[in-house]
Amino acid sequence: MLHLINKSPFEKGSLDSCLRLAKPGSSILFIEDGVYAALGKAAHAEKIGGRMDDFSFYVLGPDVAARGLSDTPLIEGISVIDYEGFVDLVVENDATQSWL
Repeated sequence: MLHLINKSPFEKGSLDSCLRLAKPGSSILFIEDGVYAALGKAAHAEKIGGRMDDFSFYVLGPDVAARGLSDTPLIEGISVIDYEGFVDLVVENDATQSWL
């Protein structure tokens, strides 16, 4: 399953809920303000880093750039994808869950 996180972890608990309920082997994609969770020095970096063996993590590069964060280091192991990669993830997964 593909899980979409579009809210900042600093304003909503979507990331925590996703990490708690998603099944191992799932993909997690940070989009829109959810990209703040992928920042290397963010408060959630250790939590995400500790789950790299359970999930595949991705961040939408254009959303990172739109927030002026292109030069900010991301958590090691998170793959940066473009819109085509987003479409590929949707096609590769049998279901998509948006965390609001």
